[in-house]
Amino acid sequence: MIKIAVTGGIGSGKSYISHLLENMHIPVYNADNEAKRLTTSDAGIRGELIALLGEDVYKDGLLNKPLLASYLFSDPAHVLQINSIIHPRVRKDFTVWVERQEKCEIVGMESAILYEAGFQDTVDAVIMVYAPVELRIQRAMYRDGASEEQVRARIAAQMDDEEKRRRADFTVVNDGVQLLIPQLNRIVEQLKTEKFIL
Repeated sequence: MIKIAVTGGIGSGKSYISHLLENMHIPVYNADNEAKRLTTSDAGIRGELIALLGEDVYKDGLLNKPLLASYLFSDPAHVLQINSIIHPRVRKDFTVWVERQEKCEIVGMESAILYEAGFQDTVDAVIMVYAPVELRIQRAMYRDGASEEQVRARIAAQMDDEEKRRRADFTVVNDGVQLLIPQLNRIVEQLKTEKFIL
């Protein structure tokens, strides 16, 4: 089995590329969504967050997002602390999910913070979804109802696209001009031919 990751900045079109891969019978684990699910459902994460932030970090069984956000933004060290609680559980959950996909030749993981979380070590190859920054801003503003300033601030907080591109094994250009399916078909064929196995 070949494990691939899909990453890219806000508005690059990661989720759309993941959707296209799923249409090609390549199941994709969405690490960002699963992290949110695990933050509520995983007893280990709940216990550690309560020990760190108190009982108020959960309200009516749900994560108290404003309380967590205020903690995260008060000190950069707090981000590392929270990530050290959540990311190992996501990594383990992905491993269990992969084992359930035993009949698949290729499986994927979608993660906006693939490199920041260290998840690149769990896959054999990385696909970086690249789009021009102005197009990414337009997409994110339309999708999230955010202002241009808010989107630019989020882009500035993420790892630089060129750095992601340099580290990735493949790049899919999602600029609204180049066709996506042929790009993905080439990557999948190359993966199968070269056997990107760890």
